[in-house]
Amino acid sequence: MSDFIKNNKTTIQVFILIISIGSGLLVYLTWYVSPDEITERVRVIANTENGCIVETMDNFAINIGSCDAQSGETIVATYDAKIKERALLMNPTG
Repeated sequence: MSDFIKNNKTTIQVFILIISIGSGLLVYLTWYVSPDEITERVRVIANTENGCIVETMDNFAINIGSCDAQSGETIVATYDAKIKERALLMNPTG
């Protein structure tokens, strides 16, 4: 009987550990992919069929979606700031 109780406690502890690790990974993933929106003045580089390509104040080129601005104009746009972080992770030398 004591072996059964000991094995049952171990099983419960392993189950709780797996649930804790899974929850931690889910929270991290949710934080990582959730947008961090910034609104700032940007300069339009090009207006393509895929949307406007703009240059941010710190010289990142970002697609903000469709807009009716022309190349060279300065507009106020909202974009996900985490795009910059992800771009730096993909190209740490740049």
